[in-house]
Amino acid sequence: MNALIINCSPVRNGATAEIVRIISEQLSHRHNTKSICIDDYTFSFCKGCRSCHKTAKCVQNDGFSDIIDEFENADIIVAVAPSYWADVPAQFKAFIDRCTPWCNTHEPHAKLSSGKKGYAVALRTGPNMKECKKIIGTIEYFYGHMEIECCGHLGLCSIEYRNDVEPRKSEIIDFCKNI
Repeated sequence: MNALIINCSPVRNGATAEIVRIISEQLSHRHNTKSICIDDYTFSFCKGCRSCHKTAKCVQNDGFSDIIDEFENADIIVAVAPSYWADVPAQFKAFIDRCTPWCNTHEPHAKLSSGKKGYAVALRTGPNMKECKKIIGTIEYFYGHMEIECCGHLGLCSIEYRNDVEPRKSEIIDFCKNI
């Protein structure tokens, strides 16, 4: 099986990237893994033109299609997102918005191949798990409209810097055992 682990943060070497690295390492024992960072792709915001509601295609042609191709090639998708004002970072939200052609709330809509399993990991600097649950909710709501089965999630509080991840490594490894 192919597993895609996506760093939903624009920071390529911070705490989120470290969690992505651990998950990738753990899953590589059982799956073909690929890790990407949302900020490695250049794409525009959704224009809200709703052309995709009629054609199931976006009118824009940019780096977005490279990310959606990664989603198509994956059997398992793990989105790892830090809290940016109690939700996913803007770069990942912009990606979600661009997925409107794949959203199952209108016809016609494009479709990813079936059988994909999605997992969500949220992290935040403060101690309140409520914020992690909101981020997880955003990711799982997105998965639902993309017809990706939500199979598990992990919330990690009190993580601000890369070295804050090490004391939580066993928790992340345990989470990976269910993927």
